[in-house]
Amino acid sequence: MTNRHYTPVDRLIQNADLALRTLFGRPRGTDRPYPARALDEVALGEQERRHVAALMRINHTGEVCAQALYQGQALTAHLPETRQRMERSAREENDHLAWCAARIEELGDRRSLLNPLFYAGSFAIGAAAGWAGDRWSLGFVVATEHQVEDHLTDHLDQVPERDERTRSILEQMKLDEVHHAQVAKAAGGTELPGGLRTAMRLASGVMTRSVYWL
Repeated sequence: MTNRHYTPVDRLIQNADLALRTLFGRPRGTDRPYPARALDEVALGEQERRHVAALMRINHTGEVCAQALYQGQALTAHLPETRQRMERSAREENDHLAWCAARIEELGDRRSLLNPLFYAGSFAIGAAAGWAGDRWSLGFVVATEHQVEDHLTDHLDQVPERDERTRSILEQMKLDEVHHAQVAKAAGGTELPGGLRTAMRLASGVMTRSVYWL
C-alpha cells in the first residue's frame, strides 16, 4: 500500500480538525498514563486552590499555543522529516494538554476564555517560522521549549509541596519540554536572534498575565 499524498487543501482541513479538537474536544495524544493517577488529593485553602488552578490554566493555554505552533510549522515545513518531527512532538504535547485540563477540572475551575485567540496567533507564528526554513523553525522550537521550561520551574516554586498531584504533572511536563528542545537542537535548530527571543518573552508575559484571570 502506498502512502497517500496530501494536498495543501487536505492539510488545511486536517489542521482545522486539530484546532477544533485542541480547543473544544480531546486531542489525540500518546496515551501515556496521567502522572497524578496514584497520588492522593490534599486539601487546599480557597486562595491556594484558586492560585494553583490559575497556574494550571496558564499551562493549559501554553499547551494550546504549543499545539498551534507545531501544527503551523508542520503545515509549512520544507522537508518531510521536519514535518513528521513536528507532528510527533505535537502528539506528545497533547498529553500535556489533557493532563492540564484534567487537573483544572479536579480543582473545580475552568479553562481560559482566550484560548481561541492565542491558538490563532500561535498558528500564524508557527506557519511563518516554517516558511522561514527548517533550521529556523527548529530553532524556534528550542527557544520556545526553553521558555516553557522556565515557566514550569517558576510554577513548581509556587505550588505547595503537599500538592503532589499538581507537582507530578508539572515535573513530567518539564522533563518532556527539555527533551523536545534537545531533539530540535540536535536536528539542526539554529539559535534565534536576541531581539526575537525578547519579543517571545514579552508575548509570553502578556499571555500569562491575561490567562491567570481569564
